[in-house]
Amino acid sequence: MSDLSRLFDQLRSQNRKALMPFVTAGDPDIQTTAAVVAAAREAGADLCEIGVPYSDPIADGPVIQASYQRALEAGFRLQNIFDLGDQLSQGDTKAMPKVTMVSYSIIYRVGMKAYVERAMKAGYSGAIVPDLLIEEAAPLSAVCQEAGFDLIQLITPTTTRDRQKKIVELTTGFLYYVSVTGITGERSALPSEIVDSVSWLRDQTSLPVCIGFGISSPETAAQLAPISDGLIVGSAIVRRMAEAAASAKKAGGDPVASAASEVKAFCKQLRSAIDNA
Repeated sequence: MSDLSRLFDQLRSQNRKALMPFVTAGDPDIQTTAAVVAAAREAGADLCEIGVPYSDPIADGPVIQASYQRALEAGFRLQNIFDLGDQLSQGDTKAMPKVTMVSYSIIYRVGMKAYVERAMKAGYSGAIVPDLLIEEAAPLSAVCQEAGFDLIQLITPTTTRDRQKKIVELTTGFLYYVSVTGITGERSALPSEIVDSVSWLRDQTSLPVCIGFGISSPETAAQLAPISDGLIVGSAIVRRMAEAAASAKKAGGDPVASAASEVKAFCKQLRSAIDNA
């Protein structure tokens, strides 16, 4: 049983839903990333999605695109994602499963087996690969399953139901349901049909279904918690990190501590909203 399977089994036994923050590795530096992940854990996050900066955005909105650009301009290299994993495998974040959000082109360039081996050695439990077509997913899925490393794939509102079933077959860990058509970003309202879509999907599989894209507030999280197994919050966290760090730097304060404090407070709000939904 994988780390993610164990986590979701535990959450189900407790009648709890997962809170999964997204952070960009190396924005503005690895020290800040590690501090923010630790702060999110203290605030009740169950697992964490860590974005691997990439110069050719896939489905990322302006907030996450900007964070990738900042990280790349600061000198981010792929080895940094593994160094970060090693760092997070110590202390309070050791027990929290962590997955990478990574372009398939990066995995392909490194080599499927090599990427999985390096990620597992660094303490990662799986990978979300947003640009991996289901028609091309079988080889990577086989490598991941042999290693016990989860391959998480995305389903969108426009994915046909026949195609959703094929995606389910080659996914482990959990399914990432994209709540809106388009790119990542904060939204004040989400599509009304999401309830029926997610309910249908959950009837097709025993895999946990986690919802991401557009979750911008505790109120939005509370709306979606009852129909999901977990919620992924990205742009709202990345924006708060950037604003808190910039404000602290301008005032002569500690940008790392400020970013971590801001994310911790926001994650506490999300945790409370999810638990009380």
